[in-house]
Amino acid sequence: MKFAISTTIGLVLLAGQALSDVRHEVLRNALVNNGLQPTVDKPLSELGELGKEFFQAEALSLNGEISCQQCHLREFGSGDGIPVSAGLSSQGKGRERVESAYRFLPRNSLALWGRGAEDFNTFFWDGRVDASSGSVVSQFGGSPPSDDPLIVAVHLPPVETVEMLDFDEVVQRYLQEDADLASGLYAAIVENLRVKEPNLIAELATISSKSVDAVEFVDVAQSISAFIEEEFNIHETDLHRFVFQGGELSEPEINGGLIFYGKGRCVSCHNGPHFSDLNLHAIPFPQLGQGRNGFGIDYGQFNVTHDPADLYKFRTPPLWDVGNTAPYGHSGSVATLEEAIVAHFDPLRLVAPSQMAKLERHEFYKAIAASGENLLSISYLEDSEINDLISFLRLLDQPAE
Repeated sequence: MKFAISTTIGLVLLAGQALSDVRHEVLRNALVNNGLQPTVDKPLSELGELGKEFFQAEALSLNGEISCQQCHLREFGSGDGIPVSAGLSSQGKGRERVESAYRFLPRNSLALWGRGAEDFNTFFWDGRVDASSGSVVSQFGGSPPSDDPLIVAVHLPPVETVEMLDFDEVVQRYLQEDADLASGLYAAIVENLRVKEPNLIAELATISSKSVDAVEFVDVAQSISAFIEEEFNIHETDLHRFVFQGGELSEPEINGGLIFYGKGRCVSCHNGPHFSDLNLHAIPFPQLGQGRNGFGIDYGQFNVTHDPADLYKFRTPPLWDVGNTAPYGHSGSVATLEEAIVAHFDPLRLVAPSQMAKLERHEFYKAIAASGENLLSISYLEDSEINDLISFLRLLDQPAE
């Protein structure tokens, strides 16, 4: 009898181990089939090192005191840790920026992980720089400054008012929808750098095989692009070690991964090497702040395409380091990963409609309607499943430094 019991227990244990092995293998295959790639080290090149200096230089702002780095800090997952960026009206970092600011941008600061990868072709929440068709579509029309979408994207923040550019008499001359006028503004920014950062411009001229006077903004943008690509290259994680080195994951992490690729249907949008399809979708996150269109409204991609079918659509955010990039959503209206997940299948849980202003409530209902099939296709998740999913997502964390 004891032998029979021991044999039964042994068979149960073997069956349990076999099932565990199958679950691990299913998750490994799902990760590989959906684009997870081994990491490749990218130490800073000479151009990248110089780009780091420009990234940190306040002289990149023509008439303010702000650098790229102030809104893209490693301790906040390469974002700024606040709902919507404060731009040049603020000082410090994180909450300090909110407390010192008197003007805010309409959208949340995006993380930089994976930008510069060859297949990363759509930038900003509204996809205003898009090379998915093979050519760069942007505010520059038919004359983009580069065929590299990241270099084109780097051109935009320094000429965005409130973000890095303040209103004054000089800037007023350029505030028109005219790419030719924009070239004059970029020339002014480079001249500001020549005066305030002469050593950086001289070094850039040497690297670019140009005279100091011949350096253009596209040269500066190219160096910043090199820095972003190399500095925010994806680092190896426990997830990589699990897939490519036979590493182990905890049961919650395995459960969460299987939910991500199964019941939760997260992979329908969060796929590929960046855990994003880089397409634009309508997900009804609550709106915080003024919005791009004012009065607490943000029409998302519609502002770029003017196609009503694109109302309330925003680019799928990549998920690398997602555990450190709170708050979430295009306006940073969601504080935690748990709430961000809930917004995909139960958005009304996050708001109190009776306490919303009439227009605010109306716009939120329109965003829910625009989400259509996206909202209906996602299964309801229990709190325990959400916690497991978060355990899986934290495997995407990147090092703070």
